[in-house]
Amino acid sequence: MNMATNTAETIGDNHQTVGTPFVDNAKLSMRNVNVFYGEKQAIFDVGMDIGTNEVMAMIGPSGCGKSTFLRCLNRMNDTIEGCRVEGDLNLEGEDIYGAKLDVVPLRARVGIVFQKPNPFPKSIYDNIAYGPRIHGLVSKRTELDEIVETSLQKAGLWNEVKDRLDAPGTGLSGGQQQRLCIARTIAVSPEVILMDEPCSALDPIATAKIEELIAELSENYTIAIVTHSMQQAARVSNRTAYFHLGKLIEVNETEKVFTNPDHQLTEAYITGRFG
Repeated sequence: MNMATNTAETIGDNHQTVGTPFVDNAKLSMRNVNVFYGEKQAIFDVGMDIGTNEVMAMIGPSGCGKSTFLRCLNRMNDTIEGCRVEGDLNLEGEDIYGAKLDVVPLRARVGIVFQKPNPFPKSIYDNIAYGPRIHGLVSKRTELDEIVETSLQKAGLWNEVKDRLDAPGTGLSGGQQQRLCIARTIAVSPEVILMDEPCSALDPIATAKIEELIAELSENYTIAIVTHSMQQAARVSNRTAYFHLGKLIEVNETEKVFTNPDHQLTEAYITGRFG
């Protein structure tokens, strides 16, 4: 079968996601999600849950909608002109797109780490302290010091930077900058951490450190990670969601997705027949 020409027929208009997209202990629950950029539809009728303290990997070919979908979960798509999100998206039963919902505290609860490290042009200390200050989480300098230290420790960066907290965050290596951005996300006590290809700009050693960190963080946080690396998805996640042409094809335990997937498109992608 010619994958390129027959993919749309294989998915079909009445496509149903296969596998186990829903869980009992959902932290994030999404149903009938459609996303449009102007007239162009990017996401088609996606429904899935992300469980509490689960690491969910989202994989698929470039342009399949995985990053667009991830950014729906803390309303980052609000910043894109002409982007419209439809459907039900809930964080522990609260409507993420509810009219009365304040986006600022939502983005503290559901933090995001981007593909390219983006530290603020401030000191290492002030990068971490920024969020707690603007969200009014601290009243004393000693409390702020504690949050900065704890966040850097959780991000595996404290020992490397504790003697130079006044140095600019932009002066760190790429891998350190990404861990600084993770520490900055942690500092406002999120419940969920979204990661949009957090290692794509990093070398293998820095990547290994971030992956180790994901395993540690999942004890306390729910994590959703978009990755182009199937090996990374296999290493870090509990379940994996496979997207294709804006549709969610399959969600299953990660080991099953990579050894015995339920859908022929998932199998074609992971065996390298397209992508």
